[in-house]
Amino acid sequence: MRNSLLLLVLLSFSLSSKAAYSDYFLNKTMRIDYIHAGNSHSESYFVQQIKMEPFWGGSNKNLLDTFKYGDYFFEVYDAETHVLIYSRGYSTLFGEWQTTDQAKAIQKSFYEGIRFPFPKNKVVVKWYSRDWDGVFQLKMELPVNPKNYFIDPSLPAPYPVYQTLNSGNPRQKVDIVILPDGYAADEMDKFKADCDKFTEELFKYQPYTQYRKHFNICGILAPSQESGNDIPADSVWKNTQLSSAFYTFDSERYCMTEDYKSVLDLSANAPCDQIYILVNNTKYGGGAIYNFYNLSVNSNAQAGKIFIHELGHGFAGLGDEYFNSSTSYNEFYNPAVEPWEPNITTLVNFDSKWKNLLSPQTPIPTPDTEEFNQVLGVYEGGGYVAKGVFRPRRDCLMNSFKGAMFCEACHEAIIKMILFYSE
Repeated sequence: MRNSLLLLVLLSFSLSSKAAYSDYFLNKTMRIDYIHAGNSHSESYFVQQIKMEPFWGGSNKNLLDTFKYGDYFFEVYDAETHVLIYSRGYSTLFGEWQTTDQAKAIQKSFYEGIRFPFPKNKVVVKWYSRDWDGVFQLKMELPVNPKNYFIDPSLPAPYPVYQTLNSGNPRQKVDIVILPDGYAADEMDKFKADCDKFTEELFKYQPYTQYRKHFNICGILAPSQESGNDIPADSVWKNTQLSSAFYTFDSERYCMTEDYKSVLDLSANAPCDQIYILVNNTKYGGGAIYNFYNLSVNSNAQAGKIFIHELGHGFAGLGDEYFNSSTSYNEFYNPAVEPWEPNITTLVNFDSKWKNLLSPQTPIPTPDTEEFNQVLGVYEGGGYVAKGVFRPRRDCLMNSFKGAMFCEACHEAIIKMILFYSE
């Protein structure tokens, strides 16, 4: 009898979830582009355009964000009933730039955009920014009428799609769209081969291996005018689709793009949960930002592990676990606040992290010695700083490329995100 009641409750919840989506949304995407501008201590938002995109690849069930990851957050409310119908957390390049020395001296603007299922009726969209104390503060509200004739339904950069893995309905899969940068027109076959190579590379690593059927992966066949990409310190400048460049924030290996509008335009060619940019270069580099985009080079000897490491950031919200590598960031974490990343902690609220995975005999903090090489623990050093921030293992793919495994905390976080997008 108890099992029957549970089944009825689950069935009722499932039906109500489907009804909620069909009541509020079409199977298309609304995209709102805006400028995010400011300096190290201020920020402003300026709306640029609203578009209707032809696909929606996200879940029809998990419409509300349950993770609360990211430095920013947006919510979509039905205007008439004030019901919250969609929400997501994310981070941006602007948020990272705010922590650099340059942000103390000048003001700068960055192009950004958010996506959600296209609403049937009027909505109100709210943007939030996480403050130094870890609290989301409301920054902008925008009423949107989906029937407004200024909403652009055109596909600005139409290109063919190359499917490397098709596991089923996009709304029940993690949809990764791979974008090329620096592949010339005669290198599209190379790009296809790289899409295949990186797809197979992804599923060499657990937990991705066991969840292969939860993914769809495709590439957008968009050639650049020139091969390669920008290396400013070497006076190398290339005309490419996405204008990616090494030396982002004057860090040589940090390869990113500020042309987010082109990134969004290209990725609109297919259902998309995660954007991955492959850069045609042998130089070591890459980067990723949670629910923004991922980027890595295609031909470096470490390219496979770069790909996996960066997807950990962009997809699962994992933080860097290393602390002895120079970066251009300053005061990235408040030691009095628990970081939102699931694999690092300040021990302010360790109960919310991987404490449940630890053996009762493991000391907290855990000595960073060879005795504990194979022990999941709490090791000081992570998030770019040597003191006050702790990581789960002495080493992990989010720390170095010496091994080929994610720690248990990262493993659990990745699985949770896969299931969230594929239910």
